[in-house]
Amino acid sequence: MWKKFCNWLLYKCMGWTAEVTEAHPGKFIICLAPHTSNWDFFIGQLYIGAKGMRCNFLMKKEWFFWPLGTIFRKMGGITVHRQKHNSLTDSLAEVAKSAKTFCLCITPEGTRSKNPEWKKGFYYIALKANLPILLYGLDYERKLIQCTKAVVPSGDIDKDMREIKLYFKDFKGKKPEKFTIGEL
Repeated sequence: MWKKFCNWLLYKCMGWTAEVTEAHPGKFIICLAPHTSNWDFFIGQLYIGAKGMRCNFLMKKEWFFWPLGTIFRKMGGITVHRQKHNSLTDSLAEVAKSAKTFCLCITPEGTRSKNPEWKKGFYYIALKANLPILLYGLDYERKLIQCTKAVVPSGDIDKDMREIKLYFKDFKGKKPEKFTIGEL
């Protein structure tokens, strides 16, 4: 029922389409960009629901107040304390290694504001747990959700991050002025 509803709302009512050519193994990281609006979360959740997938996501602790915190946790939300350095990447990599299945969606900008310095936690989790990174782009101009590339971290973070950022260069976020891939 939920899957049908999400399909109907995302594709029929809202007019979005999806072009996903990458296989989804049992364990992977989703790198989702651009992230310029809270609508990105809503679109992402509809897509996940329409696919019948279960995927965790990271969200700053300020969103986990009652009653939203309970709802977000049930949806797969993982609290991020941005001021603390608590080796979240290490613990998530360990969870990924020991889990039968694992899907974690991360927005590399780490904020809805323009940020040329992308966070690299998603990369380190994938590297430590030996997971592929599926690149998912949201293009509001074309109403397109696209995943046509996956990156397996090589350990050469500069080379891999350049490849990742270049994938997203032509996507138009809800607020395009708030998105940048930074200098390469």
